[in-house]
Amino acid sequence: MISNQIIQNTIEGVKNISRVEICVMDVEGKVAATTFDDAVEYESAVISFVDSPADSQEVQGVQFFKVFDENHLEFVTLVKGDSEDIYMIGKITAFQLQSLLIAYKERYDKDNFIKNLLLDNMLLVDIYNRAKKLHIDTNVRRVVFIIESRDDNEVSEHDNNSLEVVRGLFASKTKDFITAVDEKNIIVVKEVLPTERYAELDKIAKTILDMLNTEAMANVHVAYGTIVEEIKEVSRSYKEAKMALDVGNIFYNDKSVIAYNNLGIGRLIYQLPMQLCSMFIKESFSSKSVSDFDEETLLTIVKFFENNLNVSETSRQLYIHRNTLVYRLDKIQKLTGLDLRAFDDAITFKIALMVSKYMQYLEEQAY
Repeated sequence: MISNQIIQNTIEGVKNISRVEICVMDVEGKVAATTFDDAVEYESAVISFVDSPADSQEVQGVQFFKVFDENHLEFVTLVKGDSEDIYMIGKITAFQLQSLLIAYKERYDKDNFIKNLLLDNMLLVDIYNRAKKLHIDTNVRRVVFIIESRDDNEVSEHDNNSLEVVRGLFASKTKDFITAVDEKNIIVVKEVLPTERYAELDKIAKTILDMLNTEAMANVHVAYGTIVEEIKEVSRSYKEAKMALDVGNIFYNDKSVIAYNNLGIGRLIYQLPMQLCSMFIKESFSSKSVSDFDEETLLTIVKFFENNLNVSETSRQLYIHRNTLVYRLDKIQKLTGLDLRAFDDAITFKIALMVSKYMQYLEEQAY
């Protein structure tokens, strides 16, 4: 439904051009928007006009016009002033409001369609019938982007600002759809040209990220699924984007853009059952777990992996002597039985760390 603020902005714009006063009331005579103060005085006149068969008439020196939405009366427009063209101005205002009603209703219908499409709430036959009715192409390439706020305390006003920034970014792309399924996620269903590949999608994701950082001051990360060929497959791209978002949050929290087709080993671990994860941790760390390592040890492990098992570079970045690093690595080997300087043991340890993160994620989701 069109908001009163949109109506207010519209009639103020008409007033600035025409120099006439305008008021819009609902069918019960309540003011929706107005540019003059004594609008409430016309309440009874509006109610009488609603019941009359006329589409327009003059009452008490004021022109009244009915505004319909598909033959259903929605509003009454009142126009008063000294202009000789007051009738024409009133008709134009009524036509503008009627056009806005249609546009917002169509946008609302499309928004609902896209949400139900993403959530798999529609039968296959309904997807194509509704798409045809809403003039949405069914056989074009599309991909789904999910934009998630990283700030748990982000207020709704900030979220709305982010949504408007994203809509503004894709405003010229009439075949793209922007919606929000919850308070933290903005969804973009984007048409993909035949010449566009995943490199272009990555650039689009980074553009979204930069725009939200600069325009909305929002801390977000962006995930996207694979390109699909038909509208019925859009929900698959959405599920892939959601999975990419989860995998990114668990394993690659330092990345702001995550693509489903580039999840690496995180994709495999994400699909492991909890029981298998527990068995692997016990095999890898014996009786130990990641929580048994102190912060200094964990930092040493992370830096050692970041520097590709290079002892000299790791000790330099940690500002410690080489022998101190060797001592720490020996200590880790005694605790776990794994020598991080050996490639096979390093791989096992790296995977075990990722599995531990995944297990922690599953435990948090359970509560």
